[in-house]
Amino acid sequence: MGTGEPDLVVIAAREADTGAIALALAPLLTAGETIALVGGLGAGKSALARALIRARLGDPDHEVPSPTFSLVQPHGAIVHADLYRLADPDEIGELGLFEDEEAIVIVEWPERAPEVLTREGLTISIAILSPGEARQISIRARGAREMGAIAEALAPFCAPAAR
Repeated sequence: MGTGEPDLVVIAAREADTGAIALALAPLLTAGETIALVGGLGAGKSALARALIRARLGDPDHEVPSPTFSLVQPHGAIVHADLYRLADPDEIGELGLFEDEEAIVIVEWPERAPEVLTREGLTISIAILSPGEARQISIRARGAREMGAIAEALAPFCAPAAR
């Protein structure tokens, strides 16, 4: 599975599943890639970002404050950004998101700065399945990013049609 192929669709029936998905996905993230988290308010972008950061750092108790007001929050070799309050896409350069070419950059609200979506990595779209707290998480590769290992790691969470 690569760019241009159908999204990998997984289901998180509850927030604990989001953590399990992040735990399976985190070791497969590579230095220098950008993870774009797309979804409406309350979809679970921040919960997934926190879970990915904690899993990647190997520290389930790591404090992951929201970057909503600071816009960017570094966590070692991971940079977490929330662009919801970005006034102008041209401001992306001032944030220094891509200064460290080895950092994994996780971006909430990437559509506020379309340049984010041109960078190699993954686009992860989250949608609320009603009723309840279940989420549909769709993952798509950007650039030369390969999806084989991700599809294998997340197979237990795949939506029935995607298996």
